[in-house]
Amino acid sequence: MGRLILYVMVNGKDIRMSRILKNGKMLCIPMDHGISSGPIKGIDNIHHIIYSCETQGLTSILINKGIMKSLPKPPRIGTIIHVSGSTSLGPDPNKKVLMGSVEEAIRLGADGVSVHINIGSKTEPEMLVKLGIVADECDKWNIPYIAMMYPRGENIKNPHEPEIVAHVARIGAEAGADIVKTVYTGDPDTFKQVVRSCPVPIVIAGGPKAENDLAILEMVEGAMEAGAIGVTFGRNIFQHNNPPSMVKALKRVIFDKFEPKEALNEIEG
Repeated sequence: MGRLILYVMVNGKDIRMSRILKNGKMLCIPMDHGISSGPIKGIDNIHHIIYSCETQGLTSILINKGIMKSLPKPPRIGTIIHVSGSTSLGPDPNKKVLMGSVEEAIRLGADGVSVHINIGSKTEPEMLVKLGIVADECDKWNIPYIAMMYPRGENIKNPHEPEIVAHVARIGAEAGADIVKTVYTGDPDTFKQVVRSCPVPIVIAGGPKAENDLAILEMVEGAMEAGAIGVTFGRNIFQHNNPPSMVKALKRVIFDKFEPKEALNEIEG
């Protein structure tokens, strides 16, 4: 009898995933804030942030389609196009609506697609419909799907409560996301519960701009210890007084397993 040989073949999603991750880990700057908050400090010159940080250890950037169109040259790293949005000027900033499509993101050269969903908001049902629709389109086109799953809205009293965060992350996975972005619970032990109960990889959000660089790096270390595959940090990178050095420090913790105080030398050294 002949031997049965099984060939493992990559598909389009595998190839694109390899562009937004490195060795299965993510270090991404989300810069979709221009729609929700306007040209805030750090992304008022968004091209400069992208090109000054892309060689310091980033694996990908997350931007809106208009920014992708405006780039003067192709980035050297993976690109994720965000297809949902809302504004701080509108009647319900928590209600995220679709502002693009998967097919459009592919035409623009994206390696991945993302949406933002606020669980606990009064408009959660409408957002869940969109979460599922985009998942189906991403599968159709074999493109990675990143779901930003936030406990945010009228029914959320503590957005960092482990049970709530675990539920919110699980919704993203159950709806078809390939990677779930969510908030950190505050310590590795409780966040392990979140990671363990989510069947797809998790990355953490950075939250509001932090004052202390060491605290940011310690948070990343804790999340990685708990099983996260990386971070998507916005303000804590692009509003830093030296964004490229902050990226380099984060790279040391995520990829090189440096202690936070050791990685801090990339910023202070």
